[in-house]
Amino acid sequence: MTNPLAPGSLAGRVAVVTGSSRGIGADTARYLAEAGAAVVVNYRSKAPRADKVVAEIVEGGGRAIAVGADLTDAESVAAMFARAVEEFGKVDLLVLNASGGMESGMGEDYAMRLNRDAQVNVVEQALPHLGAGSRIVFVTSHQAHFIRTTPTMPEYEPVALSKRAGEDALRAKLPDFATAGVEFVVVSGDMIEGTITATLLERANPGAIEARKADAGRLYNVSEFAAEVATAALEPIPADHTRYVGDVSGFTPVSLD
Repeated sequence: MTNPLAPGSLAGRVAVVTGSSRGIGADTARYLAEAGAAVVVNYRSKAPRADKVVAEIVEGGGRAIAVGADLTDAESVAAMFARAVEEFGKVDLLVLNASGGMESGMGEDYAMRLNRDAQVNVVEQALPHLGAGSRIVFVTSHQAHFIRTTPTMPEYEPVALSKRAGEDALRAKLPDFATAGVEFVVVSGDMIEGTITATLLERANPGAIEARKADAGRLYNVSEFAAEVATAALEPIPADHTRYVGDVSGFTPVSLD
């Protein structure tokens, strides 16, 4: 996939990408670095994967560091931003990519703790470091964004509800963002082929991804969707703060008031 961002378009910027040791987050980190940003590659437990992403960026002439942080732990998140500022001097761009909730053994409330509570915590920890002109990008799915008006697969519903709750909690902070001069955009995409969520959903409901693909006509792959997330780092903010990726014709519009 060709990088949608022009070389040097993010020169001098510093980006923190949560959940970026693999998948969409990793490709987003690569695109941002290729455009000139210094990137913090965040991971929860897979340090070797994060180190590999960093090595690829550095070998390509970019700047990056890997920083482990459990986003559900406030002290861990604070340490991540402290390391980012220590290494690069500031933070200009926060990509909230990390999400989950279909993993086994994490507790019944894990989806809400990660997709709502942790997102709010990360943003609150980031705000003191984000100056005017900085941007927060929240990554979600159509199935979550439209969950108020369009039912989703039962297996995915708890995740969808928690991610919508996270989006709502962040939108409630729009006045605070405006006061600080911080821009906010939601990137909503359809199911993405090749992600861990799609894999777990397919395991729980065989045929679900192919069925969605048939309904939508096509699904984006990881690198294609990551390119759209990276593009959101620079594109003008939409009037409703939402950048839609992929088909939305099967979803009923939801009021964002």
